[in-house]
Amino acid sequence: MDAALPATEITALLGRGTHFEGKLHFEGQVRIDGSFRGEIRSESVLVIGEGADVAGEIDVATVIIKGGRVDANVRASQSIELYVPAQVSGSLHSPEIFMDKGVQFSGTCTMAPL
Repeated sequence: MDAALPATEITALLGRGTHFEGKLHFEGQVRIDGSFRGEIRSESVLVIGEGADVAGEIDVATVIIKGGRVDANVRASQSIELYVPAQVSGSLHSPEIFMDKGVQFSGTCTMAPL
């Protein structure tokens, strides 16, 4: 059977100590705790964890940045969530943007449908 995955289940993990360059296209939820350079596209959820170092273009449904450093143009069709101790620079564009008190952010922020 092709049952839908639970919302909390991670389908792929780029763990600490891993380094990846290129294009990542996925379904389900992906978590990055390592280093990523390139393009990320999905109709699903991307989680960026502590220790992550992500640079490039991100275009997903929802992105949750729980920590790490992100230098990217981020477009999310549903929402962007930033939590301490995240360090984010670049442009954010989503209908919903949540930024925790203490998040380091520099760049532009547009709250509007894509």
